[in-house]
Amino acid sequence: MSVKSAAWAAALAVSLLAVAPSQAQTLDMSKVGQPPVGSWPTFNGDFSGRRFSTLTQINEKNVDTLRPAWIASFADVGPQRGAPTPVIKGTPLMVDGVLYVTLPNYVYAMDARTGVRLWTYTWHDKGGHLVGNRGVGMWKNLIYFMGPDDWVICLDAKTGKEIWKKEIANAREQYFTTSAPIVAKDHVLVGVGGDAMDIRGFLLSLDPQTGAEQWKFYTTPAAGEPGIETWPDVATSLRGGAGTWMPGSYDPELNTIYWGTGNANPVYAGQGRKGDNLYTASIVALDVDTGKLKWHFQSMPHDTHDFDNTNMPVLFDATVDGKPRKLLSLAARSGWFVTLDRVTGKFLVSQPYIDDIKWVKGRNPVTGEPISDRNDDPKVEGSISNNNPTNWFNPTYSETSRLFYVNSMRGMNIYYLLDTSPKPAGYSGTVAGLGESQRVLLAIDPLTGKRAWEHVYPNIHGAGSTIGPGLISTASNLLFTGDDQGNMIAYRATDGEILWHYKAPANQSNGPVTYMLDGKQWMLMAAGDSLYAFTLPDSQVAGATPR
Repeated sequence: MSVKSAAWAAALAVSLLAVAPSQAQTLDMSKVGQPPVGSWPTFNGDFSGRRFSTLTQINEKNVDTLRPAWIASFADVGPQRGAPTPVIKGTPLMVDGVLYVTLPNYVYAMDARTGVRLWTYTWHDKGGHLVGNRGVGMWKNLIYFMGPDDWVICLDAKTGKEIWKKEIANAREQYFTTSAPIVAKDHVLVGVGGDAMDIRGFLLSLDPQTGAEQWKFYTTPAAGEPGIETWPDVATSLRGGAGTWMPGSYDPELNTIYWGTGNANPVYAGQGRKGDNLYTASIVALDVDTGKLKWHFQSMPHDTHDFDNTNMPVLFDATVDGKPRKLLSLAARSGWFVTLDRVTGKFLVSQPYIDDIKWVKGRNPVTGEPISDRNDDPKVEGSISNNNPTNWFNPTYSETSRLFYVNSMRGMNIYYLLDTSPKPAGYSGTVAGLGESQRVLLAIDPLTGKRAWEHVYPNIHGAGSTIGPGLISTASNLLFTGDDQGNMIAYRATDGEILWHYKAPANQSNGPVTYMLDGKQWMLMAAGDSLYAFTLPDSQVAGATPR
């Protein structure tokens, strides 16, 4: 080969590398858990649940020039059972220049530079709910996806070829699965949801190579187990709910995972399950290798309002009274905010993050857990109480501002009891909105529980019943999320000033991610059936480097 030909070949190789995804598509597991920079390899980028990026190329001075590099539509999926249009609710992963995006029954591999699809995997379900899918997990060259009918499917990351599949629950018992699997060490962690027939929730650990069960933690106790005294009898506990339908967080140093559990069953009728109903609406800390319970904190004892506690436990470290502490904060769907010592489960902060909370009549002085007010339970004639103060969308914690951010709602519902029998089942009640609700973005100091600032959304035409979307914060003092009018927005994290917005045809519908690729910081957000990939103009990129 001549020198000229060799130079041309070298230039071509560089060009191809610049425009084509890597052929490896293998995740370096030794780097998973580190702050994400050149990839987004797990649900929150790392294991902490903070959804915080150290990247600073997009910053306060240039964020107003952010623009879409490409937009990818998934409208071709068409209507799905119970969903007239596809909505991207999942968090995409990005590894080796490839994005992994999900809808119920679908996994897509896409070129992160162009949004072009590389392969599509289709699952043909035999039941379950297609309410949404929150994304995939990844281990080395394998992808893990949950079908809505309680199947975990393992795929080759490069080809989309099915490697193994495992059924983890019975859809005929109204279990269904929407979560993004979390891979911690050599464990694929998956959870379940379901309300209609009074399930018994559990969290399951699977072998990443074979799908073999490693351990199972039931979220309601059996006979003789701690917590059974909080149920009237064993049979009720074994159908007591506490789904695990959202991902949790993980501290490798403590070898501990932290998971939020769902509401109790029956959903709105508590007369057949008197007691606190452990471990429903709780945070549970488990040994990642055995599933053994280390501690728990119940954010809403005896839930009768469908206030799942499946919100993300956010892990961070801070100095308290001159001593370094390993902490965990969670903004519960019930409107209760906690900051706990994640080694012991003991509370530092435990108080409402919304005004005029109805269902609480006090706080346990020893554990810090709230005490539910039975007068607030649903009634045949109706009972007025708080609507969902938040929902499943991820919060974020900024290491720059040291604030915790969550999208919230102010408003009231009327809760009706429909089944007054001694042993109700399923929902046994219903709920209706009352008056106008107001969506609000809250910035909370997790060491005091006090509000640092708030931003009230426009709330034109009334706030929707599902509160969101997800958030992300960055080291450049930015906070990204969306409003209820189709705007994707960047705020200054320390004071809430709006610095940029982009109007989309639908409201933002997932949790944002960001990463470096080809020297540029990308911000990826979904709205309805489309995925938006934002970057800065070339003129704004020179000289900016990740921290």
